[in-house]
Amino acid sequence: MPYAADPAAPTSGPLAGAVPLGSAEELRELLGTPHPIVIDKVHDRLTEDDLDLLARSPFCAVSTSDASGNCDVTPRGDGPGFTHVLDPGTLALPDRPGNRRADSFHNILSNPHVGLLYLIPGAMDVLRVNGRARILTDAPFFDAMTLKGQRPKLALVVEIDEIFRHCPNALRRSGVWAPETWEGAAG
Repeated sequence: MPYAADPAAPTSGPLAGAVPLGSAEELRELLGTPHPIVIDKVHDRLTEDDLDLLARSPFCAVSTSDASGNCDVTPRGDGPGFTHVLDPGTLALPDRPGNRRADSFHNILSNPHVGLLYLIPGAMDVLRVNGRARILTDAPFFDAMTLKGQRPKLALVVEIDEIFRHCPNALRRSGVWAPETWEGAAG
């Protein structure tokens, strides 16, 4: 499959005849320039609006990649406000018992760059956070992340590089919060 470094069109298979995008310039020509408000909304410290969203969010998708660029996205969730705010530029996510694969943690050990996407069920608010992560095995704030008598063994700490409210159009188009679109949800 061709990537940016190999923009040649495939000659066989399911992508035969496909026309790959060849450059960032071509991308900008096709999509146009982002409106200044889209660029200006990016910041590197939590605002009151960001803190409000974090306090209401019970879910976060954590995106990581290893040193070779192999990607992983893992869901993290708990009660609303499960993300612990250490200061305006630093977040901590408690690790809760799960499948023990630890794909994200393995990736972070070789590549600290992470992306977080926070959602609130039923709301069109989407908070996007990009930063650098480290894994802690203990810290005084672990006590504040204790749930049902279980203190986390690990925490993912993210130093924020950029944070912003994401456009909610994908949530609207998908109908993700519209019960009439939940095929098979009852089962």
